[in-house]
Amino acid sequence: MDAIALPFYEIVPMDKIAHGVSGVHILFVNVFAIEGAEGGWTLLDTGIYLSANKIKHWAEGHFGKGTKPQAIILTHGHFDHVGAAKDLLEDWDVPVYAHRDEFPYLTNQAKYPAPDPGVGGGLMAIMSPLYPRTSADLSGKVQPLPEDGSVPTLPGWRYLHTPGHAPGHISLYRAEDKVLLPGDAFCTTKQESFLAVAKQKPELHGPPAYYTPDWDAARQSVRDLAALCPTTIAPSHGLPMCGDEVPDQLQRLAINFDHIAMPDHGKYVHKAATAD
Repeated sequence: MDAIALPFYEIVPMDKIAHGVSGVHILFVNVFAIEGAEGGWTLLDTGIYLSANKIKHWAEGHFGKGTKPQAIILTHGHFDHVGAAKDLLEDWDVPVYAHRDEFPYLTNQAKYPAPDPGVGGGLMAIMSPLYPRTSADLSGKVQPLPEDGSVPTLPGWRYLHTPGHAPGHISLYRAEDKVLLPGDAFCTTKQESFLAVAKQKPELHGPPAYYTPDWDAARQSVRDLAALCPTTIAPSHGLPMCGDEVPDQLQRLAINFDHIAMPDHGKYVHKAATAD
């Protein structure tokens, strides 16, 4: 798979991605804080297991000691996005929101399809059979996002249903300044490669291939996001980027998705997985 290189001068610091948007990188995944109404803030995803203390320490550095978000929004329920959710909720009695299509996974009713190490690309893919297929059990905690695309606690933002990497995967978009938080719909690093993840060389890739069970839906999701023409992108894997070239580069990824993003082989390349 090829990639779309992005210039280094357009890398955005994680502590100031855009107005009211900051992030923290934890091992191989990003977690974001978004300022909302009345001086509050919302947490987007919760990273990997055992990262709750780091998230709380980081949040207190931005918002003050004893701070807690108004809500937690989940892009989807994979282990590296919900890992610290239950630990955080022990201290933070706040609502959790996700797309309704993720509920079977977030309430211990279903497992995600088995990862696909056959996609190639590096150590992260090879190790994928060891990754958990279950999500955090948030029964009684998680609530469905509104059907109208609005995001609770975040006026000015809307969510888009962007399935493919997960059935209920969502991305967040703020039209005012064209800021896009795509979750795992696409990456700015080659997530299949441990070396690429370590180096964080900025380049556009599709979703993490070893954990994407529906490539037709993933392709359409990237096309839908490219149509927004965002000028700032901050995915869950890779560095945030901004600049006038971003919309064109994302459109190039959308048009050439099969060549750039899809693996040459793999168990879900020609046929999407069925739910467990």
